[in-house]
Amino acid sequence: MKNIITIQTKKDKVIIKIEENAEQKQIMQELKKKLTELKKLYKDDKTPIQFTGKIFKNKEMEELQSLVQKVLPVEINFDSPKILGLHGIKRSFSKEIATSETKFHRGSLRSGNKIEYEGSLVILGDVNAGAEVLAGENIVVLGILRGMAHAGAKGNKEAIIAAASIESAQLRIANIIKEIEKEELQEIKTCAYVNEQGEINLE
Repeated sequence: MKNIITIQTKKDKVIIKIEENAEQKQIMQELKKKLTELKKLYKDDKTPIQFTGKIFKNKEMEELQSLVQKVLPVEINFDSPKILGLHGIKRSFSKEIATSETKFHRGSLRSGNKIEYEGSLVILGDVNAGAEVLAGENIVVLGILRGMAHAGAKGNKEAIIAAASIESAQLRIANIIKEIEKEELQEIKTCAYVNEQGEINLE
């Protein structure tokens, strides 16, 4: 069986690399075994652990964090550099962060333009069809949103997409995709969020 977990110890952190296509159940089983070996290396050390390689959903990250911290009470980070080109986004379980960094982009985005940011994005203009906006947190468009918007790109289902008018064919929040039918846009829609059923709702 292919080794789905590899562990590297560096001076300032321990890197646990997970095979991209590995199933969560396999990862949890394999990690339990590896943690026994890892604990021997640690002793009294508090070196943080960083998971890399696979893009995890929020629930999966919480399961892994819980499993590790039962054995090793250390800081845990998740680094998924391949997700939609949003490089270096990390989710840290060492503290709760209620707000995010916000980037303001002045002017409209034309077809073919793409803008991405780790925190929240505010576009001071329109996002035209064929343009893309990707954010680790919220997306706010002060004009009309006709292009593709992906909020919460690292897995944050609490993220929202807001605009003066949402007229896109498709929206994404975290790993949830919504294809928008023309009938839904007969009335002006200004906000998109994930409802309790896990679906993107337009209001």
